[in-house]
Amino acid sequence: MNILKPQKINFKELENKKISDNIKDKDLEYCNFENEEYNVIELWDLKFEYCKFTHINIQNGKLEKITFRDVIFENCNFSNTEFVESTFIRCEFKNCKLSGCNLSENRLYHVSFLESNASYANLSMASIENILFKDTSLKNSYFQETEIKNVYFENVDLSQSQFFKTSLKDIDLSSCNIERIAISINDIKGAIIEQIQAIDLLYLLDVKVK
Repeated sequence: MNILKPQKINFKELENKKISDNIKDKDLEYCNFENEEYNVIELWDLKFEYCKFTHINIQNGKLEKITFRDVIFENCNFSNTEFVESTFIRCEFKNCKLSGCNLSENRLYHVSFLESNASYANLSMASIENILFKDTSLKNSYFQETEIKNVYFENVDLSQSQFFKTSLKDIDLSSCNIERIAISINDIKGAIIEQIQAIDLLYLLDVKVK
């Protein structure tokens, strides 16, 4: 596993700023955003580099064509927020809420989700490469025609998640909860699971267990 962490972030050099005061700026670098709350906010065509977001609450928002490069999100809430044509490069989510978050058709490269809640998140038709989900909930999440490369699941709740035309070949699910996962034989083929987890996949064989 080689997930790159956010680079060049020296917290002593970050300048404290407010998102609402800088929404007309195109490029924001070395900024610290902390303790802000917005509902139904819309952000468009912004670039955040070498920044940290702490206790930022953006629910039901729409963030379009946003680039996050070398950014740390800590204790943030983006529940039910829609990210449109956005990009995340070398980012880290720590103890964040992403429930119902729409990340479809986004580009995620070297991103870690740690101790976060991403239940009902939509990653359909996204391109995700070098991604770590650790101690995170992806319950009821959606992966439809998602391009996956070097994705790692460690102690992740994937129960009732849905995978469609998204191959999990060579991906280790042995530490995850895959109860009632919705997936095809072709997509689960080649995945690594524990023996007891095979029970959760018996429905794919259309058999009855006595």
